Amino acid sequence: MIEKKVEEAMEVCEGKPEAGVCRVAWDEVEELGKAMANLRWKVGQSKDPLEWFCVENPESEECHD
Repeated sequence: MIEKKVEEAMEVCEGKPEAGVCRVAWDEVEELGKAMANLRWKVGQSKDPLEWFCVENPESEECHD
């Protein structure tokens, strides 16, 4: 998915790298990269995905003993 967004950003920015839509396209790539890194970190911190789910969603019924 990141590769697709990079390709899209390159197409949008071709010939007009200072355009606002170009900046937005690269911002999307950056945000997606951050989200992927965050997910990898969370999964790496715990073998149980439910554990990190409950950290972010403590009110969920799956997280109550």
